[in-house]
Amino acid sequence: MRPRLRAAAGAALALAAGVLGLVAAAWSGPADMPRHGAWTAAEKATLASMQLSRLAEPPADPSNAVEARAEAVALGRRLFSDTRLSGNGQVACATCHDPQREFQDGRPVGQGVATGRRRTMPIAAAGHGPWLFWDGRKDSLWSQALGPLEDAAEHGANRVQLVRLLGTHYRAEYEALFGPFPSLQDLPVRASPLGSRAEREAWAAMPPAQRESVNRAFANLGKAIAAYERTVRHEESRFDRYVAALLRGDAAGQQLLSAQEVAGLRVFIGPGQCATCHNGPLLTDQHFHNTGVPPRDPSRPDRGRAQAVAAVLADEFNCRGIYSDDPRASFAELDFLATDDPAMEGAFKTPSLRHLAGRAPYMHAGQFGTLEEVVAHYRRAPPAATGRSELLQSGSAHGVRIPIRLADAQARDLVAFLRSLGPVPAP
Repeated sequence: MRPRLRAAAGAALALAAGVLGLVAAAWSGPADMPRHGAWTAAEKATLASMQLSRLAEPPADPSNAVEARAEAVALGRRLFSDTRLSGNGQVACATCHDPQREFQDGRPVGQGVATGRRRTMPIAAAGHGPWLFWDGRKDSLWSQALGPLEDAAEHGANRVQLVRLLGTHYRAEYEALFGPFPSLQDLPVRASPLGSRAEREAWAAMPPAQRESVNRAFANLGKAIAAYERTVRHEESRFDRYVAALLRGDAAGQQLLSAQEVAGLRVFIGPGQCATCHNGPLLTDQHFHNTGVPPRDPSRPDRGRAQAVAAVLADEFNCRGIYSDDPRASFAELDFLATDDPAMEGAFKTPSLRHLAGRAPYMHAGQFGTLEEVVAHYRRAPPAATGRSELLQSGSAHGVRIPIRLADAQARDLVAFLRSLGPVPAP
């Protein structure tokens, strides 16, 4: 099995099973359960597994041979902020993934050359996940970087335009990493398999070898951006420092969280069942779930993961394609991808909760403006607009799902804890 899948999926499923057992053991009383008390050994083990210090380096991606090279990181950083990589010359990756705003934009849905339909996802630690985007329609960080460039609502550029810009402004850096740049002679001004009708016709009229050379340079553009994105990390939170103090028996260090925040942490790993999906050092299981989040447009519910499975399998830039640097490698997530799982209808990727408080609004299309609204949704557990909400299931692959029943005080405690997951303020 591919190392990336083992690290991101296998460990997450094992941890989720353990957390469910812990929740079942912990939740045997009424909603007004005590807010304080000593942590058990099992609870300490769960908390230890959630420390950011437990996070290993991002697993190597054999489909991107330059991802660890400093020159690729430097090139990718420049490309990430270059607004010329857009149809109107005003949109860069950093426009929506703003480094000053946790690499997101604070909008309910993304705003590029036009308005998108989903929330901008932060990119910190994105290299740890086997699937990218809310629906997982990309299987590598470099392939993900390509998607927005040609998307009509995001960068709105076209493939030949992007490759021309790369060759005009970054040729020396490109050739130092990838070898000779393809010839730009006789290329049409605008052409793309995903663009306007005129752009698609121009693309179809290009000789196959010319299309392939453009695709190769386009893929390499994504690989450089991915090399930079792979370096974007989370910072330690007060929660991490609290857990470290708890494990070494440092009473003073445990004052980093207030009594209410500690009570909220107990809810998080106990009756709130948050840690069932938000587990591990990144507080995500890297999987997809339908939790009944209402669509922005009730007349057109978003099918999420169910619609993305065919897209990733057909993607010419997936890890098994000819633009992968090692298409013969074992990519287990593609090899064993279920194409008919009804649980994926209306399911979206579990986001990391790290730095959560500074990233409102929440959910895949910014449906909730506050953490209080998020918690209220899980307490209500409404039916899903499409598919079936996991919150309404009586069982799961890992055992019986216990209904989420929280008292008002517990809900307030939980929100207080979630706010502790941001970076530690500078002294």
